Amino acid sequence: MSTLSTHRFRIFHLGAAISLVALIILCVAWELALAPLRPGGSWMVLKVIPLLFPLRGVLKRDVYTMQWSSMLILLYFTEGIVRATSDRVATSITLGWIEVALSCVYFLCAVLYLAPYKKAAKEIARQAIHKASQ
Repeated sequence: MSTLSTHRFRIFHLGAAISLVALIILCVAWELALAPLRPGGSWMVLKVIPLLFPLRGVLKRDVYTMQWSSMLILLYFTEGIVRATSDRVATSITLGWIEVALSCVYFLCAVLYLAPYKKAAKEIARQAIHKASQ
């Protein structure tokens, strides 16, 4: 792998890790202090728990974790869209759009980080099929 490819690879991992941590912080702050559904905080803060499961794997660059968490993050994208377009409180609307943005950054970085692995897996499968057909 070239130096440029390695640098881009690290950038995608860093983007995914930072956006995941930022999304965790955003969700906790949103539901406890910034714009909770109920004054004083709400049980909606528990929505952050699923984001904690992939955190270690993402930080360790685990390919499998990056794959399944890229699907998990779509739930937060959906929640962000719903809250940004249906809430009446301006702060909550803004936080919803930030959640959408962080979810998009994570998803794109994870997919771009995983692209070389997917390409290599396809090549291995192609070689195995070719070898088996001989």
